[in-house]
Parts: sequence; C-alpha cells; structure tokens
Amino acid sequence: MTDWNFALLKRLCETPGVPSREEAIRKVIADELKPLCDEMHTDTMGSLVAFKKGASDGPRVMIAAHMDEIGFFVRHVDKSGFVRLQTVGGWDPRNMVAQRVLIHCANGDVVRGALMAGTKPPHLQTADDANKPPRIDAMYVDTGLSGERAKELIEPGDMVTMDRTCEELGDTVCSKTLDNRLSVFIMIEALRKLKKESVKANVLAVATTQEEVGLRGATTAAFALQPDIGIALDVTLAMDIPGSAEPDQITTLGGGAAIKIVDSSLICHPKLVRHFRDLADANKIKYQLELLPRGGTDAGGIQRSRGGVPSFTLSVPTRYVHTVNEMAHRDDIIAAIDLLAIYLKDAHSRRYDYPLD
Repeated sequence: MTDWNFALLKRLCETPGVPSREEAIRKVIADELKPLCDEMHTDTMGSLVAFKKGASDGPRVMIAAHMDEIGFFVRHVDKSGFVRLQTVGGWDPRNMVAQRVLIHCANGDVVRGALMAGTKPPHLQTADDANKPPRIDAMYVDTGLSGERAKELIEPGDMVTMDRTCEELGDTVCSKTLDNRLSVFIMIEALRKLKKESVKANVLAVATTQEEVGLRGATTAAFALQPDIGIALDVTLAMDIPGSAEPDQITTLGGGAAIKIVDSSLICHPKLVRHFRDLADANKIKYQLELLPRGGTDAGGIQRSRGGVPSFTLSVPTRYVHTVNEMAHRDDIIAAIDLLAIYLKDAHSRRYDYPLD
C-alpha cells in the first residue's frame, strides 16, 4: 500500500452530517480542498464547490461526491423521555436493531442513546412474536434521561446519527459512512495527486448535499455550474458474500475500481465508459464493470441538467451498504484515486458528442 491517508478517511467518516445538516462535514472537506484549488464557494443547497483552473479552452469537468449520510431526525420526545425518529435516507429496519446513536442537539450538546426495536425480549416472546420483522415506526431511542430532562435537551428536528467509528479490518476499511465519505476521500486524494500537475480540464470538485434523499445537491449544482462532463463518485454493491450467486455479485472486493455501465438513475455515456476503460488498461489499473439493477448516483442528476451532460459514475465496491458495517478494500480505493487522477489529466483528449452518421 502507498499513499494511504487513513487518518483523513477516518475523520471524514466520523464527522456527522445527514441530508440538509452537512455543516460539520463540509468544514472538514473545505479545509482539505482549500490548498488544492484556486477558488471555493458554497451554493444555496449547501454543496461545496472547489474550482481548479485549467486551460481557457479546456472542458469543465464536474466531480460529484455526496457528503451526506443516511440518518434520522428526532420526530417526538414523549413524557417518559423516549425519542421517536424520522428516517432520512434508505434504512432497512433489520440493520437498525440494538444500535447506539448520537443525538446532535440544537444547543450543541450530543446525547448518546440506545436505538431499540420496541419488541419483547426473547424471554417473553411467543412464536408469533419471534417471527415479526422489526418496524421503523415502532423503534425508539432510550437516552437514560428523565422525560423532563430529555425535553430540555432534545427537540423535533435534531439530527441523529449512528454511533460507530471507522476502522481498518485486514485489507479493508469498515465504517457506517463509507457511503459516501469514501468518495469524498477519493476526490480529495485525486486532486492532491494533481496539485503540481498542469491539467487542461477545468475541474469543479463538488461535495454535494442531499443525495440520499433524491440527488438534490448535484442536480442544482450542475444547473448552475454548466459542466461539459459529469463524473459522480460513489460506492456500489459488492455481493461477494455467503449466499450470493456469482451472477448476482455486482462487484467483488479487491477486484478493482468499478466502471459503471448502468444503474436505475442513468445509463453512463458509452464514450466515457470507453475512455475510463482505455485509461485503466493503458495504466495497468485494476477495474471491473458494474451493472447495478437498483440504486442511483449523483450522475443521474447531472446528466439531466439543462440540455443534458455526458455523465458517468466511478464506483468503489462495498459490502453491507446502508448498514453500520460498510466495508471496502484498500486496493480498490487506491485504484479509484489513481484512475480519477489520470482521467482528469486526459479529459480534454476526447469528445463525447453524437455526430451525424
């Protein structure tokens, strides 16, 4: 392993920020991008835009890596102090049971709590009870506080995130927020590789907001920035686990960066797919092709902006997506950083239009 800045990845993954509440994570990202770009601003939706100038006739390449994480808002605090939640993003209730959470209060306090399913303990369950799946609307957070104290500290709309750290496990990293802080990390590290390089492309590196609730930040940013090319960075499913048939694996850990062909938000521009494949082959960067039956990325929002933008997604294979144990291989992460940096140096060399036959 070379150029492995795990300390930065850990800091990105452990900084809270659900959709519309990305202030803290935006500050971390801005501190990293500031020395790597020429200009920076935050747009109305809260997306952070870092601009690295290229040639006057170079293409405008928008890189989108969303910085929001799936999480919750406080919906209600009852008289006994138990907290009910509103999900923000795609939670599977089976992955929420018996977790610990952090409630980020409006006054700046952080309250820890136990997220429980609202079911009977095994000692009291009947056969029918044991077969009932958990329901999000029955779940609650127990903070250990009295009702009066809980209501003093916690109010509806407060952000709630899972209480988990980012750790290295063997050749992998494991975190609650690889989706999509891992891609923010890749964007930063690719720009770091280009810090002293002369690049013809005008690079718009955008840490987008509210992707988990509908690609919102990327869609509005693309409309304003008017890129010639859109590149989304995201994780994708790696189903190389027990019980998954080989044709259904989508991608595998250690198989290289994933060059997306299609998902449910877009069909990647075929010429961009070819460009990335050719660069990976020429530079001996390991990659795999990705066809994702369900799920989308910011590229789907960028592609539909104005009159349309040639768009593509570069993915990192990840096991256990939308759980607290998202897992990715370090070699795939490095491959994605290297491939993105090489593409940005070569983005000016090809056209992606559809000429008349």
